[in-house]
Amino acid sequence: MVYFLLFYMVIYMGNAVYGTFLPIYFQSVGATPSEIGTLLSLGPLVALLAQPFWGSRGDQANNKNTILMILIIGCGSIMLLFPLSTMYVFLMSMVCLFTFFHTSIFAISDAITLQELEKQKRWSFGLIRLGGTIGFALMSIAFGFIAKLNINYLFPVYSLVMLVALLLLLRFPKAPGYRMTGDKVRIWVLFKQRKLMIYMGINVILQITLGYYYTFFPVYFKSMGGDSVLLGWSMVISSISEIPFLLVAKRVFERIRMTHVLLIASIATALRWFAFSLTDNPLWVLPAQLLHGLIFIVLSVTMAMYINQEVPKELKASGQTLNGLLSLGVARIIGSFIGGYASEAVGMKEVFFYNGWIALGCVVSVLIVNAWDKKAATAA
Repeated sequence: MVYFLLFYMVIYMGNAVYGTFLPIYFQSVGATPSEIGTLLSLGPLVALLAQPFWGSRGDQANNKNTILMILIIGCGSIMLLFPLSTMYVFLMSMVCLFTFFHTSIFAISDAITLQELEKQKRWSFGLIRLGGTIGFALMSIAFGFIAKLNINYLFPVYSLVMLVALLLLLRFPKAPGYRMTGDKVRIWVLFKQRKLMIYMGINVILQITLGYYYTFFPVYFKSMGGDSVLLGWSMVISSISEIPFLLVAKRVFERIRMTHVLLIASIATALRWFAFSLTDNPLWVLPAQLLHGLIFIVLSVTMAMYINQEVPKELKASGQTLNGLLSLGVARIIGSFIGGYASEAVGMKEVFFYNGWIALGCVVSVLIVNAWDKKAATAA
């Protein structure tokens, strides 16, 4: 299981390089906010096709490891092509091609890890995922200094990280696909699970606001006067804030209802975006980054664990990729694309303010769902 922990550390190092600093690269080659939003929404649009494709391949493969290997090789190779041109059409095609492989890496990784954890009872998913948090934090600091020298270093650095991830993946035990023997369980079964769909729906709305954050926070932070090093430290703060939850994730999932988890995440999301909208000083944004530990990691880990527990074993990879399709696909499209035009129309600060109100709407929705659950339990 140590290889799993190291693997998560490495792939989230790649995420720190790509997710945090690619918008800065686009800005450095002259892209406007709406163009950056369009570029980063194209990837999630591709994810709408890629997620179910790779999820189905994972469930049907002799082992899921082979599929994950293809995804990692694809990402590392395509990333090296980005610097060949700064033409907008070329960048669009690279984003689409890269995302076709990138979008399912985390979902397939989660499916393989959770499948192995069913045999390794001493370990928890939260502990394994902690490796990702540590890796993201370390790379955010390191690449912040590198980006200050030359932002173009992000491409070879990312590809090198993916090579290390590939070497670690080779040490994994094989994770078989449960549908390889001819079992026929259709993905539409998932849509009949009412609670799963409600939880996914609330998660998607919160992820829309996170989609805007991941696309435009680096640009917004730089516009306040923060440099790449301080941006890296802001990401470190957000990463470190995840550690307390990851240490107790298994106990949280076993003892706290999913609606209560969503309620906490919704409140934290609203507070964070309101805090972002109330200052022009990059230093005052840093404390608000601590709320990240109650948002993204809580949503991603608990949803992954809930799906692994509730969906049929033949659809475990498809369930994870469906969640990824919605939260990393649909939500990111809306957050990036609409957010880009909204930023030009009213400003990034105002968009963060409106996102705070969207998160408050999720708080109300969770309270309504919780009341329905109590009423149903009483009636039963």
